[in-house]
Amino acid sequence: MLHISQELLDSLREFDSPTLFNAVTRLRGTPAEDYTDHTIRCLLPELGAVIGYAVTVEVTTNDPNSPALDWLDYYALLEATPGPLIAVLKDVDSRPGRGASFGDGMATLHQRLGVTGVLVDGTVRDLAGIRRVGLPVFAWGTVPGHGVFNLTRFNQPLTVGQLRVRPGDLLLAAAAGCVELPVEGAAEVLHLAGQ
Repeated sequence: MLHISQELLDSLREFDSPTLFNAVTRLRGTPAEDYTDHTIRCLLPELGAVIGYAVTVEVTTNDPNSPALDWLDYYALLEATPGPLIAVLKDVDSRPGRGASFGDGMATLHQRLGVTGVLVDGTVRDLAGIRRVGLPVFAWGTVPGHGVFNLTRFNQPLTVGQLRVRPGDLLLAAAAGCVELPVEGAAEVLHLAGQ
């Protein structure tokens, strides 16, 4: 997986997602749809923007008969993947969003494993605890609970908020939403964003 310098990442993070989207469009020459839709909301705007490489995971929050992979394998992937990382979770339950896909306990563990932000196509809980951990989170909203919580698939492409995300994609999530940035063209995107 190709990485860019921390200095370049920090510089890109200074821009909002619409400005970076416009820069990517100028770089590629045509408008693209490399951004999330209105369902993915910034739930802790006071924590600011986050930039990192996607690690993907699908979960069910209530389906008792769903496949269940070992969470330790996913955590080992996080630990082994160079960061900064954005965990990208998709609720594939028969009733997506009914139960939380992420909470404050997961926030603490994810942060320890190099995750700097979380993008959830579903709901979260324990938002005050996630705020205390200091982990930016982007999701549909909040619910108070969950039932059976199974990891069904990870490290595979998935779609969140109508954005196709592949493991290793460079993402910037900010108040206006999330955009995918080309790693190979990141320096040019920064240049175009600053014009």
